Amino acid sequence: MTSTGTAAAPDAPTAGRRVLLLVPARTYRAADFLLAAARMGLDLVIGSDGALPVGGGRPVIPVNPADPDASTRRILTRSGPVDAVVAVDTPMLMLAAAVAGQMGLPHNPPDAVLNATDKARQRQRWAAAGIAQPAFRIVPAPAGEETIRQAAAAVGFPCMVKAISLSASQGVLRAGDPAAAAAAARRIRHILAAARRPGTEPLLVEQYLPGPELSIDALLATGGGLTVTAIFDKPATPDGPTYEETLLVTPSQLPGPVLAAAISTTGRAARALGLTHGPVHAELRIHDHDGQARPAMLELAARCIGGLCSRALRFPGGSTLEELVLASALGQPAPAVSHHPARPAGIYMLPVPRPGVLRAVEGRDSAAAIPGITGLTITIPVGQQVRPLPDGDRYLGFIFAEAGTRDEVEQALTAARDELRVIID
Repeated sequence: MTSTGTAAAPDAPTAGRRVLLLVPARTYRAADFLLAAARMGLDLVIGSDGALPVGGGRPVIPVNPADPDASTRRILTRSGPVDAVVAVDTPMLMLAAAVAGQMGLPHNPPDAVLNATDKARQRQRWAAAGIAQPAFRIVPAPAGEETIRQAAAAVGFPCMVKAISLSASQGVLRAGDPAAAAAAARRIRHILAAARRPGTEPLLVEQYLPGPELSIDALLATGGGLTVTAIFDKPATPDGPTYEETLLVTPSQLPGPVLAAAISTTGRAARALGLTHGPVHAELRIHDHDGQARPAMLELAARCIGGLCSRALRFPGGSTLEELVLASALGQPAPAVSHHPARPAGIYMLPVPRPGVLRAVEGRDSAAAIPGITGLTITIPVGQQVRPLPDGDRYLGFIFAEAGTRDEVEQALTAARDELRVIID
């Protein structure tokens, strides 16, 4: 697609090296990681909890991330020696840490992975480390509505009510008063039940911070050194009550000192969680603090950017972000990065507009023909039941653009979105 950061292509040979790739069946990322491994000439061993488009008759080791002990034993029995273990997406992170630990390979400590997949643990670790973040309260379950109201009043209104274990804005609602906070908590409990989360899971109530939002992707070298691979502004971040991400654009328009502070905060936040190795994806808000623009951590994941967003990234030599992640796992040093791509680029993440059965997405040809549009992918097959955020957990698809200016990128993406007609019964 396009370039949103300039990084040197991995320079050490990888052909013939063996990598265990742990791929959840419900991920957007499988095809891109498989293609990256093929481009690098890697010998792959694949573990998954479902069917994957692996091709070539390659066997897949069946695993269950909810049972890491049994899955680890199965992998150790069947995989043979490998040079690295890589989790393609969040559900496989704990299993990857367990397997890599058993194999004596570089990995994040399991406690660090838990910290990065639990929003309450993140807040607690960052509070202990003095990392800038919203004020928060953790509300245990079961807790009555009065407890939620009290927590919301303590952080102030408007406030955010969040599930601690979900991602991609699922189970996230803004509340403007005590009654809305209690209603948000009830709705999130239903979302958690539908997602088969334990009824004992706490909720997170936190201060709402106004201001621009950005995402930072980076690679952690063993020992905690941070190399940024991409920075996206989010010019269309909603004010609530729900928080569907839509528009991501690079390069960032934020001043250099603000970006430097955001990068520094991301590195400190990753280390405070105990992460030492592999990709990180951080979400931050730039808010006004005593008249100065200051970054505050919202969330951090021990993976790279989600969805198909990495397809907007190209590095010198044509390398993809997935290739950089695989090369880093194999011990190659993280490349030097510039935050200014050759041409501005962006992604429009298409949210599901309403619940029902997806029947068609019309207008794709006219959307793809708009100048600056470099790709359009619909990721939910026709005939599937769909739910919008915060109840659902999937986007309808992704539009990619590249142009001479950021404004032209935004205009192309919104024009392409307006050409689409989503038919849902």
